[in-house]
Amino acid sequence: MTARPTWTTATSRPDHPDALLLLREYMSEMVVRYHRRPARPGEVDAALAELPSDDLTAPSGLLLLAHHGSDLAGCAGLRWQPGWAELTRVFVRPENRGAGGGVALLAAVEERALATGVDRIRLDTRHDLVEARALYARNGYREIPAYSRGPYAEHWFEKQLTFASGGAK
Repeated sequence: MTARPTWTTATSRPDHPDALLLLREYMSEMVVRYHRRPARPGEVDAALAELPSDDLTAPSGLLLLAHHGSDLAGCAGLRWQPGWAELTRVFVRPENRGAGGGVALLAAVEERALATGVDRIRLDTRHDLVEARALYARNGYREIPAYSRGPYAEHWFEKQLTFASGGAK
């Protein structure tokens, strides 16, 4: 019997070549899905400039890269806010979807948030990202009133985190 590949995560700088590759793939998918057509020349670069990820490093945030076995497979970021963290850039490459990567990334960012003393994570997402919204709901994120006014924010979620001792902070 062959062992299934496991998911591992590690922090990365957003300017690391693997991070740049995944963030470009993430933004390319966001552009294509939003416009419901192939990306035009320069569109992904413009989107990356409009919504930069350079703050996903200490002290303002973090970026996790996920591997499925030896394959570079996904990413997720956190931005530190006063008393909470904002989840962003959750992405699993299409060839790695359906293998638990989204759940692994959520667990990893939640663990990192708790380690810094943060007891809740919030996020906003678009209406067309139905798979992402379902992932968040399945993993304990509940819809909340709008907390941000981003140009693509149409649904807002929050999860209260609990510490390993079993009690909420």
